[in-house]
Amino acid sequence: MAQTMVRCREIRESDVDAVADLLTRGFGRSRAYWMQGLQRQALRNMPEGYPRFGYMLDHDGAPVGVLLLLYTARKEGGETAIQCNLSSWYVEPDFRNYATMLTKVAQRHKDVTYLNISPATKTWPIIETQGFRSYCSGLFFSFPLLAPARPDVAVEIVSADATGIDDISAAEVELLTRHARYGCLSLVCRTADGAFPFILQPMRIRRGWIAPPVMQLIYCRDIADYVACASAIGRVVLRHGKISVSLDSNGPIAGLAGIYTEARGRKYFKGPKPPRLADLTDTELVLYGP
Repeated sequence: MAQTMVRCREIRESDVDAVADLLTRGFGRSRAYWMQGLQRQALRNMPEGYPRFGYMLDHDGAPVGVLLLLYTARKEGGETAIQCNLSSWYVEPDFRNYATMLTKVAQRHKDVTYLNISPATKTWPIIETQGFRSYCSGLFFSFPLLAPARPDVAVEIVSADATGIDDISAAEVELLTRHARYGCLSLVCRTADGAFPFILQPMRIRRGWIAPPVMQLIYCRDIADYVACASAIGRVVLRHGKISVSLDSNGPIAGLAGIYTEARGRKYFKGPKPPRLADLTDTELVLYGP
């Protein structure tokens, strides 16, 4: 009997079609869903020296396991930190004994902060034994229209082709327009205190959940900015058919009406720099969609 040869290697662009087929079998999402995300990964800017797509288990040239990786360079306080969103880990049943090869190779960079932002509840103990720590315990479903109204807040919707926005840095303009191209709702709220950027995305409500039509907060500089501008943002999301905005949170948020839950929304990290809440830019939620 011929020996089964399985090796772990980087996903190449030539592997994308076969990887999309594997993920379609593994997760039940459409092939178009996976192809859109993989094509976005193929085109995005990313830090040099890291795999563009992630790793796969190769059996005679075909993928039998995959772990997608999304690397991003984040600049805060004058320093650049590398984050990696671990996403969509799947191995065919006949090859599950090779599954740990993927995680060991994917998490080998000690200077990188690794994120798992969509762990299934049953995997929480496994993730924690791998050295991950929770940085977000749940979600706060806010009802922004119930926040105190501020007549001094003006909201500007940022188009995907905007080239400049008054009082917003070039880096944040690029962030806002890039996410608008991904289908997010990018906003700038102007108040007497300044201009504040926000990125929101329609939230997918999973089977078995009863929840109002929701937008998810993908980005703001600080949760306090959202609290201050909530009423004005609520009027905008209502025009998009939504009445709630969900925020990553570790408890109820002062100044907002809403419901906090730990039934979903837990997020983990491992590495030198804990992530901050209110920044899910360039993660799987955006590139692949909710």
